[in-house]
Amino acid sequence: MVKITEELVRKKSEHNECLISTLEELSLHQEDIERIEHLQNWCRELKILLLQSNLIAKIENLHKLKKLEYLNLAINNIERVENVERLESLNKLDLTLNFIGDLTSIECLKGNYNLRELILTGNPCCDYPHYREYVMATLPQLDRLDCEEIKMSQKILAQKSLANNRAVIVQKQADYFMKRDEQKLRVAMQKQLLAEEMAQIENEDERLKMFWDAKSEHCPETRLDIAKYHKLGREKRTAEDGDNKKQRRTLTLFAPSGRPYNINQAKLAFTLKDEYNEYILELGVYKYLDTSQIKVDVESNYVRVAVKGKIFQMAFHEEINITEACVLRSQITGYLVVKMPKLHAKELLTLRPKTDNTGNQAKSKGDSSKPTALKGVVDIHNICNNNKNAEMDIPELIE
Repeated sequence: MVKITEELVRKKSEHNECLISTLEELSLHQEDIERIEHLQNWCRELKILLLQSNLIAKIENLHKLKKLEYLNLAINNIERVENVERLESLNKLDLTLNFIGDLTSIECLKGNYNLRELILTGNPCCDYPHYREYVMATLPQLDRLDCEEIKMSQKILAQKSLANNRAVIVQKQADYFMKRDEQKLRVAMQKQLLAEEMAQIENEDERLKMFWDAKSEHCPETRLDIAKYHKLGREKRTAEDGDNKKQRRTLTLFAPSGRPYNINQAKLAFTLKDEYNEYILELGVYKYLDTSQIKVDVESNYVRVAVKGKIFQMAFHEEINITEACVLRSQITGYLVVKMPKLHAKELLTLRPKTDNTGNQAKSKGDSSKPTALKGVVDIHNICNNNKNAEMDIPELIE
């Protein structure tokens, strides 16, 4: 049984910024709701309430909705019109495709002076003799019945034969109620026999197939069973889809050769700085995410960050000094910064020629020899000359 909850109502009131106390229109169609409740206390400003395509068996708990103008209860399990007398602003009532056999129950609408349109199409009462004349005479305030305009001349003629038509309607109702009681017993027996046959079948798919292949009668009880098995089918498909998604979401972190892949499963923004001595990765982690939900793993040729179980992985060409890697997080933006020194960076800095403050190569005291050049390395430290008038001196690659 699906209940009307505050969470459901707020979800359906997104157009009103999820505020339900000032809500004027609410649509709860196709939710398998079986009972109307809470709305008259939570949403007293409602003008339009759409509850079509549910499993509601009784009109109830709406008497505080004084501003309600349109009530749609089409395609439900309602068998009589009731509990709408105090909806003083009600202008349109839609009861299409229900199971209303108690046609005289519409007399409770006599006091709804603002009611202009009533729809009863598809109900058993529509097959009664003089149905239309009886409704027009009973509810003279109507302008339209079953989406057809009512003329004043039709109302006058219907009033003249109201007493006789009502007597016929009452007799037909009595016959219908007897058939309905017989139908309830018949459906209950059929349901019990079907349940016993299905209990002997172990395979769930075959049980469901037997239910859908079985003959049934058009009644509220059958609609409840159909909704129940529809729900079971949806849950089964959802479970299967979930299993398939889990299989599809199994990440392959490494190539067959062992090379790590670049992965951004969490779709996080990032920047990577490739300095001469270290890699600096800045990852756009969610600002209010707790740090306990973040796991960082730095390896010799890649870094992996798990954010709430979603993987961000990046591979590097140069080897990383794992022991000196560090992880920081901004207290303002929440961004994650991973600093990863390169393993051979110190060797390069040691072999690089020392320079003084002016940019010239430094010489040791008493040493007039030229500095030792590192084969295959270009010194780009002073690639720009401070003298604007001088020509740019680009160092050559030393063989």
